[in-house]
Amino acid sequence: MDFSTKVTLSESNFKIDYKSNLVFIGSCFADNISKRFTERKFHTLVNPLGVLYNPLSIENFFKKIAGGNGDSTETWCRWDYQGNFSEAELQEVVAETRDFLKKTDVVFITLGTAFVYFLKESGKAVANCHKEPADFFERRLISVEEAAEALKRTCKWIFRFAQDDVKIVFTVSPIRHLNDGAHGNNLSKSTLHLAVDKVCQEFANDASSVNKVSSANIGCADVTYFPSYEIVMDELRDYRFYAEDMTHLSKVAEDYIFEKMCNAYCSETTIANMKRVEKFMKTANHRVINPDSAETAALAQQILEKATLLEKEINGLDLSQEKER
Repeated sequence: MDFSTKVTLSESNFKIDYKSNLVFIGSCFADNISKRFTERKFHTLVNPLGVLYNPLSIENFFKKIAGGNGDSTETWCRWDYQGNFSEAELQEVVAETRDFLKKTDVVFITLGTAFVYFLKESGKAVANCHKEPADFFERRLISVEEAAEALKRTCKWIFRFAQDDVKIVFTVSPIRHLNDGAHGNNLSKSTLHLAVDKVCQEFANDASSVNKVSSANIGCADVTYFPSYEIVMDELRDYRFYAEDMTHLSKVAEDYIFEKMCNAYCSETTIANMKRVEKFMKTANHRVINPDSAETAALAQQILEKATLLEKEINGLDLSQEKER
């Protein structure tokens, strides 16, 4: 007897491997899942300006990265990102992000909420409130249409700036936002689901709907959806798969979703290579007690030789950091 509803995953008609460049943008769930790819030495760029929870802020990020106003030196403000950056730090991160996005193969976008904070003074959507007084902002649930239009424009900026065959994968974070109550959380997540489905359908049915700047045609494979939310709600419908706050996911649940993603987007060969790299990294990250001992020197030589062999056998793998230790 099966006590859970299995989510059927359609086989992706594109695959990622160690030659792929992967961008993860969105909520903290994007950080958590991408961490597993990064730990296995995939080429990743993850939320370079901090987490972005809502569709409007995600669109704003890609618009400015792509130079949406026709100016490569887009003006950024503190409401566009999380954290604190000096002007020099910000420009460095933006430049690195642009360089990476130009060669990106897949952009994974994780949507967290359809509730958005707007500055009362200007009406600007805010990515982070920076602990400013609540009366600075108006907070409301955006409509399905507003969310969908923002996501379509997001795709437009990515297609305009990245390489022609870049793929975009949307997912809805299964992490619940219960400050709005269970009903409010469901309204928010439902808005995101409907918006993503609308966008994916429009890309599949009408390649010209977002004015992709490219000679290549947009097919249904260019913009797709991965069911992280459904996997948790249906397959992992149990509080043992949540962290202590009962809203975030446990490590077991995140590992399970990561495994599902690998099965969907990686070939059997790549999965086998990931296991080899994972085993190597456990050795490479071994805690050194006596750095001057003969045993430590022998381990360092073993790591160097194994890293060199893996790089030779796995096309695209970069273990230069481990070799330099």
